[in-house]
Order: sequence, then C-alpha cells, then structure tokens
Amino acid sequence: MIRKSKVTDGTAAGQVGIKKKSKVPGVMITQFIETLPEGKSHPDFTRKPIALTIQEGKFAFFKAIVIGDPTPTVTWSRNNGDVSDTSRYQSKYDSTSNEHTFEMPNVAPDQADTYKCFATNEYGQAMVTVVLNVIEVGFKKDKAQKQAADAIEGDFKTVLKRKSKVRPKSEQPEKKEGEIDPKFWEILLSADKKDYEGICAEFGVTDYRWMLKKLNEMKKEREEEQAQFVKSLSNLRPIQVNADGTASFEIDMDLIEQSRSIYLYKDGEMIPYTKELGDKLKHSLKQIGKRYIFSMRDLMPEDAGLYQLDVEDVNMFSTDFKIPMVDFLVKIQEVKAKEREDAMFECVLSNPFSKILWFGKNMPLEQGDKYDIEVSEDKLIHRLVVKDCMVADKGIYCACAGIKSCSAWLVIEADKDAQKGKKTARKTTRAGGSGQDLQEIAKEQQAKLEKEKEERKEQMKASEEAAPTNTPVVAGSAASKPRVVNEPTMTGSHPPVVEATTTGSSDETSKREAATDFRSEPGITSGLSNIYALRGKSAELQVKMNIDSDGTWFKDGKQLNSGAGITITKDGNSHELRIQSCSDDSSGVYQFTSGEHSTQGKVTVGDVPEFDPDDLHKFSKPVIVRAGQNAAFKMPFAPQESLEVNWFKDGTELKDGGGVKIVRERNHSRLLFRDCLRIDTGEIKIQLKNPFGAIEATSELIVLDRPGPPEGPVKTVETTSSIIEIKWNPPKDDGGSAVTNYIIERQQTGQSLWTKLGDVSADKTSFRDRNVTHGKKYNYRIYAENPEGISDALETAERIMAGIMILAGPPGAPKVVSASKTCINLTWTPPEDDKGVPIIGYQVEKRKKDTNQWIPLNAVNEPIEDIKYAVKDISEGSEYEFRVTAINESGSGDPSPPSAMVCAKNPNMRPCFKDPEDFIVVRAGNSARVKICFEAEPPPQITWLKDDEQISAWINIINTEGTSQLVIPNSKRSDSAIYTIKAKNSVGEASFDIDLRVTDEPKVPGPVELEQTVHGKLVISWAPSPDQELDDRLYYMVSQHDSLNRVWKTIADRLFTNTYTASNILPGIEYHFRIYAKNDMGLSDPSPSPTWGININKVPVTSNGIISTEVSFERPPSILVPLKVHTPPKGYQLFMTCAVRGYPTPTVSWYLNDICINSDNNYYITNSFGVCSLYILRVRPKDSGEYKVVAVNSFGKAECSAKIFVRD
Repeated sequence: MIRKSKVTDGTAAGQVGIKKKSKVPGVMITQFIETLPEGKSHPDFTRKPIALTIQEGKFAFFKAIVIGDPTPTVTWSRNNGDVSDTSRYQSKYDSTSNEHTFEMPNVAPDQADTYKCFATNEYGQAMVTVVLNVIEVGFKKDKAQKQAADAIEGDFKTVLKRKSKVRPKSEQPEKKEGEIDPKFWEILLSADKKDYEGICAEFGVTDYRWMLKKLNEMKKEREEEQAQFVKSLSNLRPIQVNADGTASFEIDMDLIEQSRSIYLYKDGEMIPYTKELGDKLKHSLKQIGKRYIFSMRDLMPEDAGLYQLDVEDVNMFSTDFKIPMVDFLVKIQEVKAKEREDAMFECVLSNPFSKILWFGKNMPLEQGDKYDIEVSEDKLIHRLVVKDCMVADKGIYCACAGIKSCSAWLVIEADKDAQKGKKTARKTTRAGGSGQDLQEIAKEQQAKLEKEKEERKEQMKASEEAAPTNTPVVAGSAASKPRVVNEPTMTGSHPPVVEATTTGSSDETSKREAATDFRSEPGITSGLSNIYALRGKSAELQVKMNIDSDGTWFKDGKQLNSGAGITITKDGNSHELRIQSCSDDSSGVYQFTSGEHSTQGKVTVGDVPEFDPDDLHKFSKPVIVRAGQNAAFKMPFAPQESLEVNWFKDGTELKDGGGVKIVRERNHSRLLFRDCLRIDTGEIKIQLKNPFGAIEATSELIVLDRPGPPEGPVKTVETTSSIIEIKWNPPKDDGGSAVTNYIIERQQTGQSLWTKLGDVSADKTSFRDRNVTHGKKYNYRIYAENPEGISDALETAERIMAGIMILAGPPGAPKVVSASKTCINLTWTPPEDDKGVPIIGYQVEKRKKDTNQWIPLNAVNEPIEDIKYAVKDISEGSEYEFRVTAINESGSGDPSPPSAMVCAKNPNMRPCFKDPEDFIVVRAGNSARVKICFEAEPPPQITWLKDDEQISAWINIINTEGTSQLVIPNSKRSDSAIYTIKAKNSVGEASFDIDLRVTDEPKVPGPVELEQTVHGKLVISWAPSPDQELDDRLYYMVSQHDSLNRVWKTIADRLFTNTYTASNILPGIEYHFRIYAKNDMGLSDPSPSPTWGININKVPVTSNGIISTEVSFERPPSILVPLKVHTPPKGYQLFMTCAVRGYPTPTVSWYLNDICINSDNNYYITNSFGVCSLYILRVRPKDSGEYKVVAVNSFGKAECSAKIFVRD
C-alpha cells in the first residue's frame, strides 16, 4: 500500500508527491511517479551530513553519499541566506569514494544556520537538514553574549520570527459565521477521548460524528508530520497547578535527532524559556531522558491560554490552561497534633468551588481511609482531615484552588506514654482548625456574592427597560428550564407566583423591538415556560404581546374559558390565566394562540415532601453513643419521583466514604457513622427536596468520651521551701459528661518516676503540694476524669523549684592531663562550698584563643558526673582554655577560673611501628604490597632499603599520615629480599625488616628410585626440583599407597633432603610412592615412583597340565552414578556430577544438545578419579537443554544424560 500526501515543494506540474521512508533516520524522500520502472530508483542517502559545531576561522565541511538510478544531482542550500558565493561555499564530488562535499573555508559566525542537502533525479527527490554552529572567539564572543542577554530582557517579538498555527488574538482574521476556532482542533488532537464531549460543548460543536471523522483525518496527517522528527510520543499530561505554586505539563518524546529545535507558544505567540526554572525567565523546559517537562512560575491570571510545544514547525502537544477567579479568605493554619490523633486543615474561598486540590508533602491526596475531604453546602468552606496521625505524617500540607495556594505544617508529637514496641490506642480528639468562625465568614461572603448577583440583575433589567418592548417573538423559541419563582415554604402559607420569561439576549431583544417601527404584525415578547405548582395553591400563566391583540388559551388541545376554577384576563398587551386552586386535573400542557403565533408550557401539580409526625418526633431525639461505637440515623418518607435526599452535619453536606455510610432506599434513608469520635458530635440534618420545595428534619449526635486535657498553662500560685501550690483551668471539652475530679502527679527533676499525689474534686482547679524539698525542682501533670475515663495530661511547661534558688560555688580551675590533636583530657576539683545542696554534676565550657565566646560542651540537663572529661570537639593546631561549672538541683553555679591555654596537637614522639608483619609471601606476577603503620610526632622521614641498598626506580613508595606502603607492580622471583623501612624525626628514629618472598608453586621433583638394602625397609630417592636452588624454604613430602587399602597417605613431610627410608615394607604387597615439592605457595604436581612388590620373576605354576594366567583389570567404561535432572532459578549456580569407571582410564566428554562443551570457558569441568563434575557459576536461559557425558576407551563407550530447565 502506497501512502499519498500533499507535497509542498520538489514537484512540478503533472507530478505526484508520494512520501517514502528512508533507512537513514532524518531523510525525507518524495517520489514523483506512482510506479518506478524496473531497475530504476528514487534518490536516497546512505550517509547523511552530521551536525557540526566549530570555532570561528576554522575549515568547516559537510559530507554526504547518495544513491539512485539515474545518478542524482546534489545541491545545497541554507535557511537564512544564499550559498552562491564561491569564495565562501564550495561544492565538490569525489568519484572514487562517491562523496559529495560542501566546504566553507575560514567559517564566519554569520554562516551559522540550518543547511539542506537535496539529491534529485527524474523519479524523485531526497532531502536532509543539518545544523552548523559557529563559536565566536575574542571580544566578539562577549558582544554576542551581551546581545543574547539583551534579547532575553528585551522584546522577544522582534527576535523570534516563528509562527504557530494558532494565530495570536491581534492577528486573527474576523471569524465567519459557523467557522470553528483552530484552537478547538489543536486541543482535541492532544486530548483524551473522555474529554471530547466537554471540549465540544465549550466550543459549541454539536455534530459529534462529523467531529470524530474530521479529527481522525487530522490525526493521521499530524502523525505523518511528527514522524519526520520523533520516533514516539507518549504520556501526554495536560497542564496543571503543582503544590509549589508552579504549573507544568509533561510529554515523553523520543527525538530522531537531538539537535532539533524545540519551540513553545502561548495563544500562537512564541515564548522564551530556559533549560532550568530560574530567576531570569518565567518559563522553563527541562529534559530528563526522553521526558520533557514544561514549567511556569509566578502564576498570574493572564497566564491562562493555549500552550503548544513544537519541534521545528510541527506541533507535538497542545494543552489549554484555565484559571478560575478564586482566592483564599481564610488560609490553612499550622496544626500540632499528638500521635494517633486526627488533624484538620480548613480554609474559606472567595467564590464557590466544587473541589480544590490537596497536597501532602508534594503528593496529591484523595478521599479514603487515611484522609477525609469535606466541602460545605455553599462550597466555600473546604476541610482536609488527616486521620490517625503518625510521626510519618509530619510535613507541609497545601491547598490549591486555581493558581492560588496556601500551605501549613502538620507537626506530630510522639506519644511519650506509649510502651516500647506496643501500639497505643487511637485518640478520639481532633487537632487543628483555623480558630475562626468559618460559618460566619462563609455566610458573610455568600451574602456579598448574592448582593453582587442582584446588582448585576438590576443592571440588566434597567438596560432591558430602557429599550422598547414590542418586538415580535417566534412562538416556542423562548422556552426555558422549569422554575418556581417563589419556592414554597414548609407551611405553604404563600401561593407561588409563576412567570413565563424568554431566554433571548438583550441585544436580540433590542433588534427585534427596533423592527416594530416598520411593521404592525402581532408578536409574542414573553412566552410560556414549564412550571411546578403546589396542590391547593394558585398559579398564574402570563403572556405578553408586542401590540394589543386578542388570543385564545388551550389545555391539552382543548380551548379554555373563564370559570370552573380558572380566570382568564387581558390587560393591554398582557394576557393572564390564573388557576384558583391547583389539583391533579390542573396538570397538563397549556397553550396560548394569537393569530399565527403561539406559545406553550407544561404545568405540573404536586406537593412539597412531608415527614410523618411520629417519624419526625422519633428522629428528633438525640443519638447518644460512646467513642468507638457506631451511630445510626434512619428517616422514613413517602416514595416520590424526582426526590433528592441529602444529609448534613453542622451545615456541611456528608458524602459516602471514609467513616460515613449513606444508604438511600425508595421509602427511607439511613446514615451510619462508624467508630465514632468525640469530634463527630454535632447537629445532624436530613433534607428532602423535589421540584416543589424542600423539607428538613434535625437531630443531634452526642458521642461520649473521656474529657480533653485541662486548659493550661499551669500557674504557680505559691512556692516556699515546704509548699508548692499550682492552678489550672477546666478542659474545653468535658467529653459529653461532667468532669468528676482531677488527678495530680509529680516528677522530681533528675528522676524518671511519676508519683500520684492525689485527687481533687471537679469544683477545685488548684492543688497544694506540701511534701517538697527545698531547692528541688518538680514537674506536675494534671488529668481530668469523667465517667468515660481519664483525659490526656496537662504538664507544666517549666520545672517549679521549692523555695529560692541555691547555686553551688565555683570548682577548681581545670588542669590539662594530656593533649593530642584529637583529644584533650581535663581534671578538676569540686567546689569548696556546695551551699548545703548536693552537686549532681558539672558543665565544661571551652574558649578558642582570640575569641570571646565560651561554648558549652554538654547541656545543663546532661551533667558530667565525674571530675574528669575528655574533650574531643577540637581542631588540630588550635589553642583552647577551659572552665567548669557545678550543677545542683537549682541549676548551674559560678564558673571556675579558666585553665591554662593548651594547643591541640600530639606530643613529640619517637617513631614506632604498630603490629608490622615481618614475613610476606607473594605469588610471582602479582603485585606485592608491604603496608607499615607507624606513630610519630612530628611526622617522620620515611626511607626504604632492599638488602641494605637503595630500592629500584620501578618500586613505588606511597606515604600517607601514619602509614607507608611499598608497592611492586609486577613482582618477580628476583624481588625476594629483606626490605627495611626507616622512620626518622627530630625525636629519634626506628627501623624494621620485612622478609618478602616472591615465589610460585614449585615444579615437579625429578625421577624417583627405589632400593631395598635391609629387609622391611625401602630407600626412596629422587632428583631435586628445579626450584630447590631458587627457594631455600622449599621442602618435600612423601605419600604412600599400597594394594591393601588403596588410599594415599602422607608418610613424611618437611624433608629438606632428597632421600627417605620407608619402614614396614612387607613382601607380597604392591607399593606406590609419590614425591611432592612444597613451599609457601603450596604443592607441586607429584613425581610418581615405580611400582614396588610386583612378582615379575615368579615362575608360573603348572597344575594338572593347566597353566594359570595373570588377572587382567582391563574393562570397557561404565556409568556408576548417572546425571540427575536439575531446575535451577536464573542467576543461581549449578553443580552436576556423575561417576565413571573403566580401564584403561576412559576419556570423558561433556555435550549440551549434542554440542561438545569441553573447551567452553563458561563451564568448569573436572575429572577426579572417575568422578566427573560440571560447574556453572550463574545459569542463563540458554544453559537449558540436555547434558550428556560420554566415556570412551579402547574397549568401548558408555554415556548418560539428564535435562536442565532454567527457571525465570
């Protein structure tokens, strides 16, 4: 299938323009004919030019390679300039490499531009763009930067020449009737399908089917344009206001070329932006990987509009930013709540707003088990309730309404009384609130809004009365929604006055009225509308004509006349029909006809909803429950159509969710509060509403709970050496039950135990503590108690002292015991006079030389109990003096005289080495590191020697504070030596020797010989290992194996000779010996001995003419233990084994899916005396398959297999 699209250039008359896709990204191909001749092709690029950034004055060039049959012609151009000047632009072609080159010698800043390369033949054209950036040098660079800065601060309209498809308001042509705003299509192209209906309603588009068809065509065309610059677009997030007061939208965009230019528009005008949201510009566009985030700060009402993001000249995303006109009359305030208590933020808006955005710690919050979002009936008061607060809920919470926002802290105080590791019970109190009467503020604002609304109505009415009122109206054109002008009250004492009005605008009315000057035909200026009338009450229908004319009334097609409860009157141009007492028979369609004009409206008769008196009396009784219990309300009512049921608590409408459950049935409604808290106490109201009016019933919910804490602060009435009297205020909330008494507890400062002092009756709010000690300080707690329990505690803010304050005298001046660069040790003597009050500790202060500030090293409430202290908060090389203050129950006394000035530095010390190693072994070829730690003051000079001589240049010495390290990058055996480190300073010097051995695993010893000189003893001798002369620590080990137990055992070790005499050699037993060379690196391979004990000279024994033969051990291979099936997880290790025997020893091969893997480095394969093993460090999915082991010798073959399944 060939796609066709409109081509704007490159095609001549009679040609078609077919877009083709190139294998090279960024190349745009246009084919001129629909079908190419056989063997012919359109042009294409196999190598496209690469974007270039080059310094001014350098040689700049672009290279390209093109293909096509016939051979294409290559031309070059630039967006903003001419390339015909051969002294500045040169096009060349190299026939050897088929490269087309575009050269710019001595490139200048004005040549920076976007260049295009065209390859054209008779069948098509290929085009690619490339960017050249020129870096200016010298004073020109400063000038360019200054011009750029001026451009940012100046008028961007004169700098940015690009245009959006959505034109600015100043450039929009006059809109024709029926024409759709281009903004409508731009918004739809980037919107979700669920938003289509709302967008169509906003722009007045009613033909939904036509819109979808047109939109699909535009989407297809837009996607083809976007494919030139991007690989994919996703995650389009419309613009919205954030918690920090900024607005942003996001888009995931994978650009084909990262050098493409990105532009931003607002209502068709280009706006400047920065890469980061800073102070210079209002707008920013930040890129994080493939995500582009547009942000806008300092939001203002004029920031509303259509925002678009373009790449080059193609739109990628459009979003409409709407800003409602609303502000905060009362902002949310900081809330301090205790753990497991509810917290509430509340605010009042200047205009009704159905839903505002709530944020907690920059995360959006929604209605649920953790949060309750409440909105008052007038939509002015908004609340956020954070339920069951924990310490993790602490942070900044924000309310956003349009572009306005306010924020406040939520501070959570941990429950000090909670037992460690146990969760405390949830509290029934609620913290927070604005502290103002929000209902009164909202009521005043509502009245203000109503007043402004009435003033606007009066202005409109005055303008209508100023114009003539005799304009004819087409019948039925002024039908409006049903309405009751005077809504009936619950008692129904006043009849409703029903009017019929038109919905035409004042401009249309004035035009129609102006037309009456030229014609005298009758017309309807105010027609009928649908109304609701109360049963038994009167109702009026009124029609106004433009001239005095007669008319006829009809009901359901039948003509009406005065009589039978109906009165028809005419007063000039006004015709009126009055129903004296409405009944069910009065319902119907009423029509008024005058000549060729008519108007009609429907009258519906009904009643205001009513409650049964018994049900109302039962409902009005308060519901009393205890905290934590459920509370339920139920109200029956007669079933009715179009009945709306709403529940309210303290004037705020309740919504189903959280702890509130609302059930609406045909003949009743129920309200349930789950796990009631004390704050749920309040007035409960149910409202029944239908088109004829509304009725309400009220009840009360009382939640009984323990009281709130007594009101503070705690005041000290009297304090003497033997009495402390305190006073407090009753709690604000008594929990629904009267407080019976108060409980008082006391804690002495310095102790953790709280002691109960006693109770006082509820009518007393003071207490005298007579059991106090002079000079001691005390804390007090007061609890309120009612029948439901004990409240939280009110605690004294400051400790209260019994009597006057008695402070200790000054201690002795501190003395410096020792000093180093990290610690100074002090000691002092206690005060000579403690004034009769025991000293509980000391406070130490320091002062740095040349400063006047004394800095405490410990708090007064954390006294130092000993008369010595190690000061570690010091800076090396600085000088300090110290002083000490004694602390008793009254506080800290007078400070001691200061100590002598002391410098924080280490004392002079002769160098000494800390736990050095004197022998180190390193494998040859590895790096050798000798690390020595030392202590010395002042820092010593370090010298290294090798066998008492200077070390070689390739050996590295790394000296740091307290350590010195010798490093040999690629050690050899010749590096083995005694290395000496010498440390010397002004106090003395020290040295240490390290024996460094560079060796490797020893080589195999030479041939082994066996000789028996004495019966029962065997002399074993062998040729030395080649490493014996190089390694003086090399020795030998002898292992023995006989035909009785067939187990190798060590019979000699640490032999520094080349012979060994084995004992207990018995005749008739076969012996084997192995000789190993051994050093610090390990064992060599063994050198086997000849077999000892074979009766090779024994004459065969003949028995009855039959000659016995030797026993043969030769046999074909066999599998003793086969492989097992394994199913290891991906990434785990795998170990497979099997056992094989045979003689001669068979050759074992491993196969995976019939492919030999013996030489594959991904598998570690071993064969130890017939036990064959395969080890995989980390299995991969491709390691799954059938594994097979094949053992082969000269007598036959044996194999076994198993399957491996690697799990994800």
